[in-house]
Amino acid sequence: MLVMWPNGQPQSTLSTSTAAAAGEVVSARVNSSSARKCKGETSDRLPDGSIPTTATCAFVVARVTSGPDKGSDVTVAVAAPIFRSGIAPDDRILLARFVPAPAEAADVRARNPNALSNGTTYAWQDFSRSFPLGVLAVLFVVLVLGAARLRGLAAIAGLAIAYLTIIKFMLPALRLGENPVAVAVVGSIAVMTVVLYLAHGVSAKTTTALLGTIFGLLLSGGLAAWASSAAHLNGLGSEENYRLSQLTGGTDISGIILCGIIVAGLGVLNDVTITQASAVWEVHAHAPNLGIRGLFSSGMRVGRDHLASTVYTIAFAYAGAALPTLILIDLYDRPLARVLTDGPIAEEIARTLVGSI
Repeated sequence: MLVMWPNGQPQSTLSTSTAAAAGEVVSARVNSSSARKCKGETSDRLPDGSIPTTATCAFVVARVTSGPDKGSDVTVAVAAPIFRSGIAPDDRILLARFVPAPAEAADVRARNPNALSNGTTYAWQDFSRSFPLGVLAVLFVVLVLGAARLRGLAAIAGLAIAYLTIIKFMLPALRLGENPVAVAVVGSIAVMTVVLYLAHGVSAKTTTALLGTIFGLLLSGGLAAWASSAAHLNGLGSEENYRLSQLTGGTDISGIILCGIIVAGLGVLNDVTITQASAVWEVHAHAPNLGIRGLFSSGMRVGRDHLASTVYTIAFAYAGAALPTLILIDLYDRPLARVLTDGPIAEEIARTLVGSI
């Protein structure tokens, strides 16, 4: 990990002016929302390729609650699907703030009736989800600490260290062009070493689980490398990955996909190894005279049940996350074989199978 530690500055084609063009994000609170019929545009194109004569144009009047224009009421256009999903008064939202050059302020006001007196304009960004997510996070921490106490606290600390490793080591190392398999395996082993010993203590049982985890990670790394190469999983099947390739100066996205396949199996791998080790230790504690053969047989019986449930865990986790994609597939009525081998779906299938194996 020290050898591959990212000391340089990762390459990026995202200039300061490009970042500024995205606008400053400020918070606001909805006063009202409304919709009316307007002329159809290219963005309203129907599935058959035609542009409708009329379309729904939605608007939100909101009071800015942060930034230089705090307290000002602004009107912003909202996409029809967002309006239909429901926007109620007092909803917390995020707006992008754009400030024109002084010489252009008058022209902006002439073109946009919703611009402020200084030419500042606002655009819809998203709903603000800080409050509900914060409540869920607090509830999660309280329940984990209440049920597992010090072990729960150690598990949360391990989770924080794991994400810190991903952010500070894995992501920059991948952007600097380090070997993705090495980055994923080394980073994952470092994470699992800390997480397992923090959550379960330093013992022979934990070390046994760690050794099983390391073996599983090495196997996952080899399988992921083969699957990524053989199936040509270049990662360019989604808009986000294609944009990432542009912004990072043509970084090989396939390496990032490969690393993602390995990291995706960490949670299941940790669950399987520590649970199996705990089961065997528990059997041995209650039957200390049981020989190696009997202990192994008992562990395998538990393992078979565990394996059967783990297969469903991984598969259903993906199915739930990909439900909109699955509905699109059903709407397009394409041949199943073609759907399963398309880039984005193939990546998830490879991730699921490698993690399961």
